[in-house]
Amino acid sequence: MAQADTESRSLARAALSLRCLPFRRRFYETVGEQPLSSTELAARTEVPAPFTFLPLSSDRTEDHFLWLIRLGVLRREVDGQGLTERVRLTPMGRQLLRRWPGEIPRAGRRERILEALRRHRPRL
Repeated sequence: MAQADTESRSLARAALSLRCLPFRRRFYETVGEQPLSSTELAARTEVPAPFTFLPLSSDRTEDHFLWLIRLGVLRREVDGQGLTERVRLTPMGRQLLRRWPGEIPRAGRRERILEALRRHRPRL
């Protein structure tokens, strides 16, 4: 029973993060089909693109990737020499996408502030 409760809390936390991050549903669908690096994504967001709500630098994108990896939504792509800078969607990420039939609903300002605090100051 405790494991099911932990899983539901993990899913709820990851769902909130997806709503707070600047990635559109199309980004998650794309990394579900093919790996993508932060550099590749940043190059695609210099002009308004279907992957993000706002332009992102490669470094900022990588920060978001690391957070999504920690949450279990993304994982690093592996090639013959080990881990790469590219990411892919995990089964948990696919499960979360099934929650929303269309675009992932954006979180309100209050939710985004609380999420940023939890992300950057987890012990507060």
